[in-house]
Amino acid sequence: MTPAAPGTSPLAAPVHERGVTTLTLDSPARRNALSAALVTDLAEALATCAAEDTVRAVILTHTGNTFCAGADLTAPPEPSALVALMRQILELPKPVVARVTGHVRAGGLGLLGACDISVAGPDASFALTESRLGLAPAVISLPLLPRVDPCAAARYFLTGERFDATEAARISLVTQAAADVDSALAPVLDGLRRASPQGLAASKRLVTTTVLHSFDQYAEDVIARSAALFSSAEAREGMTAFLERRDPAWVL
Repeated sequence: MTPAAPGTSPLAAPVHERGVTTLTLDSPARRNALSAALVTDLAEALATCAAEDTVRAVILTHTGNTFCAGADLTAPPEPSALVALMRQILELPKPVVARVTGHVRAGGLGLLGACDISVAGPDASFALTESRLGLAPAVISLPLLPRVDPCAAARYFLTGERFDATEAARISLVTQAAADVDSALAPVLDGLRRASPQGLAASKRLVTTTVLHSFDQYAEDVIARSAALFSSAEAREGMTAFLERRDPAWVL
């Protein structure tokens, strides 16, 4: 998680090439944190991609050395808005492919977990840091728990440890760890360009059914849990300590 910096555009203009539209998180000064503005702009861009017949697939990537640092502490989205964005990615009739060459933290893992295919490079790192702030990865558990290895989820949800792309692939957080992300993505994008729009949409519905069932069952509960945690005294101490670059009061 990171504080916001005003006056920057959170999402770069979409780039379309041979049926693939690239959406780039473009707030490197605030580590592409999930602000209310970024969530809104990304949702609008995805809706445009869904409506365009010329779009066969979407790449979600980033500028700077961070894919997404989690919630923006000074302009956070409502938990319900983040849930809606993750569900939109899952329900989009076009595959969404994450291209990750930097760090992913907290809520950023939920964004990543909602994508259909993801490739992470050697400079990528991952951590579910919420427990260290008096919070929990509540809303992002919706796409993560159905997909990530249960033992690994228990470890990283609880400890907030950092891990690399190889581990992320091992636990099924990402599809592949690669030394050269773009080379690894080339056959993926070629396959998507060769697939029919109807075939892609129908196949995506099959592979996202279990994850969407998690949203149907638990979304209201985790939204309420997230809101309660964010308003707690312990979370206020955790977030204040983070912004002041010190340990929170409970650290032993």
